[in-house]
Amino acid sequence: MLPEATTFESLAASFKWQIPERYNIGVDVCDKWADGSGRPALIYEHRDGTATRYSFDDLKARSSQFANALRRSGVTRGDRVAIFLPQSPETALAHIAAYKAGCIAVPLFALFGVDAIQYRLADSAAAALITDAAGLQKLSEIRHTLPELKAVYCIDPLEADPAAGHPVMSFWDALNAESEQFTPVDTSSEDPAVIIYTSGTTGKPKGALHAQRVLLGHLPGVELSQARFPQHATLIWTPADWAWIGGLFDVLLPAWHHGVTVLARRFEKFDGEAAFDLMARHAVTHTFLPPTALKMMRTVAHPEQWRLSLKAVASGGESLGEELIAWGRAALGVTINEFYGQTECNVVVSSCASLFEPRIGAIGKAVPGHDVVIVDDEGQPLPAGTPGNIAIASPDPVMFLGYWRNAAATREKFRGCYLLTGDLGQCDEEGFIRFVGRNDDVITSAGYRIGPASIEDCLLHHPAVCMAAVVGAPDPQRTEIVMAFVVLNAGFKPDDKLVRDIQQHVKTRLAAHEYPREIRFVDSLPMTATGKVMRKELRAGLAAAQPKR
Repeated sequence: MLPEATTFESLAASFKWQIPERYNIGVDVCDKWADGSGRPALIYEHRDGTATRYSFDDLKARSSQFANALRRSGVTRGDRVAIFLPQSPETALAHIAAYKAGCIAVPLFALFGVDAIQYRLADSAAAALITDAAGLQKLSEIRHTLPELKAVYCIDPLEADPAAGHPVMSFWDALNAESEQFTPVDTSSEDPAVIIYTSGTTGKPKGALHAQRVLLGHLPGVELSQARFPQHATLIWTPADWAWIGGLFDVLLPAWHHGVTVLARRFEKFDGEAAFDLMARHAVTHTFLPPTALKMMRTVAHPEQWRLSLKAVASGGESLGEELIAWGRAALGVTINEFYGQTECNVVVSSCASLFEPRIGAIGKAVPGHDVVIVDDEGQPLPAGTPGNIAIASPDPVMFLGYWRNAAATREKFRGCYLLTGDLGQCDEEGFIRFVGRNDDVITSAGYRIGPASIEDCLLHHPAVCMAAVVGAPDPQRTEIVMAFVVLNAGFKPDDKLVRDIQQHVKTRLAAHEYPREIRFVDSLPMTATGKVMRKELRAGLAAAQPKR
């Protein structure tokens, strides 16, 4: 979508949005490339290192079959289709089929526990779910609470139905029984397409509802952060899960919009050496590596032993710093381009080393097409160099339609025409934006943004916990770790065994990436006069305890 230009200034000046009135993500990323040529779309590397390859022709035929299967199950336009899977061909097919059928995709992170998926499935009123054997086992505990769930598909072989009398269909059997002919629904670019749940500081997670246009809205930022993508691009990969907006809309779908092949290989636990090896073996040219992944790769000795083919590396989620940028140049052979955004309005700020030298400490400049402004708490723009709220002017093609069935939260997100990101920053005279910090309690850990409210609620369901408060504690590798301050009920002893038991409780009930890595038992929590926990005081105490440099 970005025009040809030799400078960033000329690029920004000549940019114009190209958003058609009628648009469908599934047709754009798949069907338009399925011309019988066998153009490669996906390389899926299995755990044993073998790979299965899919062309766009394959994806069109299989996604059309699954769209027909959804219709046969009574799933219709506007229904929500939940996808509870890691990176896999089935994940991609389910997304394409949902969009082509005019449904609303609901990606769910594979590490979510029972409580997390129960809330999201119930809140979205999902009509269909695609999952694997592990997800099916979690579903078996809660399916009786989900009356809207018409159809459940499992990608693994079905030995028995674990869902207490509720039918489960084989994904592949249902797909293979259908025709490869399917006429995609004629959707508007403003029609809803996907709900991605984001953690907040209070209450339950909120579903960010995006329109079909959201993919087109991502393109300028992705193209900029990936060094004028798709120039020189033959294969792109990310360790980021496709359940999150970063993996789905920063890599998978933009790549397929441009007809670029995607490599799928989701490590169960990220490993720096394995990442180097994977990129070298497959000659990956482009990648999105979250900051924590970069920090883990930086600990690998002698990265020069791998012959990389990288043309661009993008990273987002936090400022990288001078040392990590320098390491990237030496070990990866490219200057890492930082970008910034959030689930509600993603990739609106970026660096692009081929157009301007990155400024250490800055997250980049506003991506062409996005009006990124620093405003005060009332939504009034502030002068250059003045700290304030990072905000994006509405309307914007990448901006969400609103929070799913939560008009009050949607209104709270805006001040006038500006969407407030919840982040603090400042912008200099040359347009470089610096990230200053969060103005709420969201925890940034290993690339995930984690809200404390759901964790605190989960902790309170443990029989030993009387009260709990969760904050982010500084951590050199993960940026922050989840830390819980816990007041125990009478009769419980604060020991290591109890710590492990509470941690396991959160892992299994909520999510494996949200459990508190450190638990401190306290006699009381700092509270306001109205009974609210003052997390700010807890964080201040942690910051004061950090060694001075």
